[in-house]
Amino acid sequence: MLFRQLEYFVALARERHFARAASACYVSQPALSEAIRKLEHELQVPLVRREQKFEGLTPEGERLVLWARRILADRDALKQEVTALQTGLTGVFRLGVIPAAASTVALLTDPLCAEHPLVRVQLEASLRSADIVERIRRFELDAGIIYPDQHDTADLVVTPLYEEQQVLIAGRELLSGHSGTISWSDALQLPMCLLNGGMRGRQLIDDALATQNLTVTPQVETDSIVALLAHVGTGRWATIVPQTWLRTLRPPAGARTLRLDGPSVTARIALVTSAVEPGSVLTRAVLTTAQNARIGDLLDGQSLPADS
Repeated sequence: MLFRQLEYFVALARERHFARAASACYVSQPALSEAIRKLEHELQVPLVRREQKFEGLTPEGERLVLWARRILADRDALKQEVTALQTGLTGVFRLGVIPAAASTVALLTDPLCAEHPLVRVQLEASLRSADIVERIRRFELDAGIIYPDQHDTADLVVTPLYEEQQVLIAGRELLSGHSGTISWSDALQLPMCLLNGGMRGRQLIDDALATQNLTVTPQVETDSIVALLAHVGTGRWATIVPQTWLRTLRPPAGARTLRLDGPSVTARIALVTSAVEPGSVLTRAVLTTAQNARIGDLLDGQSLPADS
């Protein structure tokens, strides 16, 4: 059995298409197909359902591709460990991030890269928590920053980073008569634009409203916090976003920021990594950086921005 055969098998499982898998592996389609046939012969089980085209993995293939991914991940971890002993930490670290944490991930990656200048970080910052967890289990990501609540993380290492708090932002004229905080009932009187229903940040808002028997039907919904702030910038809209975003994206000119009163909307943000031992030297370095960075302490000292 060759690592190359496992790489082709994993690529086919990922791409679900022989030609795309071959292209991803920089080989011809016949070469990829033949390598997988040899792997099937050696394992003495069919891995792929074939007709005129790829029809999916067999039940045996679905189970064995998990082992193939793990073997390749362990191979890469071994290479990283040896290189770290010889020349220092190097390699590519694949990090998945939920959109809500896109504005804070630099508090982790910046000190990591400063301490280990030969490490390269590949960030995907538009993933859902469930997708990140699944991709870590498939060894397609090395770590993720997620909302850990409501997800099964029993086979993962969960390192808390900080507590996210939602705040209301609106044009100054919309908030006349309010100072510091605003009640939910008053907030719902404003023309509201919010994240799409189903996104975790929106679910937090809906759950808080439900405790007061309130609901919201925003006229504008989007999957982009930048788009929400752009609407607020017109002076005609209000929105609710994580306060951490205001650390990177200042409120639009003429906007004010208020805390929501009773209940406030908070959620845990955590770094998750595979619990498989011994784990890669890169993952261990990231965990050490996360603990030393004390991101929660940095963000706890963040005050609301002054009125623009």
